[in-house]
Amino acid sequence: MSNIKALPFLEPEVTEGVMPCCPPLTERPLTAEEAERTAAMFKALGDPVRLRLFSLVASHEGGEACVCDISDVGVSQPTVSHHLRKLKEAGLLSSERRGTWVYYRVEPSVVAAMGQMLKIAG
Repeated sequence: MSNIKALPFLEPEVTEGVMPCCPPLTERPLTAEEAERTAAMFKALGDPVRLRLFSLVASHEGGEACVCDISDVGVSQPTVSHHLRKLKEAGLLSSERRGTWVYYRVEPSVVAAMGQMLKIAG
């Protein structure tokens, strides 16, 4: 007996400035633009430090994290800032400055769209 549970996928909702990456791979071939946008997101997550930072933000209580709470990933602060900027440029994170700190949150519509894209009909 398996303990594995399938989690439901959330329907992506388009927020201002953020576009879902593409349809499920089994639905139709990607257009050149969809492939370019999707590759940028996966490329951003292809770096172990970025993937760890993304995971820290995604799993942080309340769905957002202050840079002061996630900067201990074994690299210098300027390097953390560089990686967070790359994640933002790829559309995976958004940020908001509050006083001297910057708070990051995962863009749920993009993550849901990426998950939907990888969903394979079973």
